[in-house]
Amino acid sequence: MNKTNILPGFRPALGFTLLYLGLVVLIPLSTLFFKTLQPDSQLTWQGYIHIISNDRVQAAFSVSFLAALLAAAIALVFGFIIAWTLVRYSLPAKRFFDAIIDLPFALPTAVAGIVLASLYAPNGLIGKPLTELGFKVAFTPAGIVIALIFIGLPFIVRTIEPVLQEIDASMEEAASSMGATRWQIFQRIIFPNVFPAALTGFAMAFARGVGEYGSVIFIAGNLPYVSEIVPLLIITKLEQYDYEGATALALTMLLVSFVILLTINLLQMLLRRRVTSERDSPVPALVTTEQLS
Repeated sequence: MNKTNILPGFRPALGFTLLYLGLVVLIPLSTLFFKTLQPDSQLTWQGYIHIISNDRVQAAFSVSFLAALLAAAIALVFGFIIAWTLVRYSLPAKRFFDAIIDLPFALPTAVAGIVLASLYAPNGLIGKPLTELGFKVAFTPAGIVIALIFIGLPFIVRTIEPVLQEIDASMEEAASSMGATRWQIFQRIIFPNVFPAALTGFAMAFARGVGEYGSVIFIAGNLPYVSEIVPLLIITKLEQYDYEGATALALTMLLVSFVILLTINLLQMLLRRRVTSERDSPVPALVTTEQLS
């Protein structure tokens, strides 16, 4: 039997997929390039360099990417702990907590931003005791990180949770019977299987954080050179009818995000190949005395 015909409707499905990607993703993104590279475009190469090299723009890019990177890293740690708890332990009201994880997906980002700003404001429920201790969160870059953790955490949990559920418990039992400690089991068996999924969740949380707008503007303070993000700067230039400046910022963010995500995806592909090759090897090779020592 031809393997390509196992799944019926392959060609219509492929055609619909390509049409969808073309209309929703490729055409809008390619339009940004074509409009910028047109000979009659008012955005010249010298003008593009002048816009990107502006100190305020450079500060906004630093805030956006560094805050997204830090938030994704923090969400990766806590997301793994949450996914581990949901998979490995029987909790009361587990379904309720499992549904809470997806709340940032359903909650409008503007609503989330207002709620977070109210909680972490100097007179807020959480912000007031933090302010008394000398930690100011709202209207600072720390507030941006908090907002990005909130919207990025579900990506981490939902990518790690299925992998934890699929890990063969017999491998852990075999390693334990040979005298392996819990840390050795985690290091040799669990971590190699989970890491590619964790990297995927990290990439998704980072990509979402870089372009996030609604949940950030209310808690960031939006101070130039301090807590101003690139999406807000793009909106500001559009309101000022500076279409060339907005296009230059959007194009730069698109290119940088694409390079970062491409690098992460290549690394993820290499890791998946390594994990697959280790899975194909006999189980005793994973739990030998030399590896556990």
